[in-house]
Amino acid sequence: MGAGGQMPTLNGKDEEINNPLRRVPYEKPQFTLSQIKQAIPPHCFKRSLLHSFSYVVHDLTLSFIFYYIATTYFHLLPPLITYIAWPIYWIFQGCILTGVWVIAHECGHHSFSDYQWVDDTVGLILHSTLLVPYFSWKISHRRHHSNTGSIERDEVFVPKTKSSISWYSKYLNNPLGRFLTLLVTVTLGWPLYLAFNVSGRSYDRFACHFDPYGPIYSPREKLQIYISDAGIFTAFYALYRVAAANGLAWLVCVYGVPLLIVNGFLVVITYLQHTHPALPHYDSSDWEWLKGALLTMDRDYGLLNKVFHNITDTHVTHHLFSMMPHYHAMEATNAIKPILGEYYRLDSTPFYKALWREAKECVYVEPDEGSPSKGVLWYRNKF
Repeated sequence: MGAGGQMPTLNGKDEEINNPLRRVPYEKPQFTLSQIKQAIPPHCFKRSLLHSFSYVVHDLTLSFIFYYIATTYFHLLPPLITYIAWPIYWIFQGCILTGVWVIAHECGHHSFSDYQWVDDTVGLILHSTLLVPYFSWKISHRRHHSNTGSIERDEVFVPKTKSSISWYSKYLNNPLGRFLTLLVTVTLGWPLYLAFNVSGRSYDRFACHFDPYGPIYSPREKLQIYISDAGIFTAFYALYRVAAANGLAWLVCVYGVPLLIVNGFLVVITYLQHTHPALPHYDSSDWEWLKGALLTMDRDYGLLNKVFHNITDTHVTHHLFSMMPHYHAMEATNAIKPILGEYYRLDSTPFYKALWREAKECVYVEPDEGSPSKGVLWYRNKF
């Protein structure tokens, strides 16, 4: 095993270098955040309100076109054709609305414009329409960025150690169990996280993104949580009125199924960014911010990279400089790769294959047996 616990392959040095499953180094990097920043062209950090809004207009225009076609023409199609047309609409609309979700996420990072009130207004509107409590999630997500890779303080997809996993986990460690687990995670994982903190950081009492008095938030953040809840209530009321006017089935077809796809992609994207056999987690004895921020895996979703505004294949850069707008992130990523070296990793495995592999290989975390670095925990799957 090489430096940083890298796993050699059986097919020669070149394949070892190109193997995305080889472990990333866990030693403290020899470079600093300042040195990484110096490698990036200065214009990459500049936010343009007009440029950012162009993506909002682009995505919402496409969303409206899909909606208009579906509601104006689908009922004119032969019944058999509608069974093909509606799934196509759901996929296209779900993908575009995932891009809208990403723009609202940018607003939460203040990377949309130079004006915080603009970012929060746009983010609140966009996220509320997708049933996301904007400020509530913005706050917990900020803590995720501050504590990435920490087994004690990270906020999302925090792995469990072998001694703390549920008793039934070993019964799900098989193809059928993995399929059922992934099905529940992709379809219900996002609302379960928001409402019940499922897969989130462990708190000493019940944690919920809709509770202003919950342990996730400080007293000074209560008002923002109330505003987020008001946004969700307003969205639900609007959906109720739409359902009353057009019928529940119409609402499910036009809005509900695409939203399910948005939520599914959100879970898949986030899970694959932070779950990988090559990425460790650290306990408090080994964790440092820069080491944690580098524990991110860029992924290749093909054409969807652009649809998702490159949140998929520039996530390492995003964790290092979260206030950088997405339209500069690819240029910045290419600039920092020579600096990061082995600390940068891109896995081009198709996301559906990677999802199954990670569900199989990444069940719990433990230190390497006999390793002096007990604060470095790697994924395992053997019971």
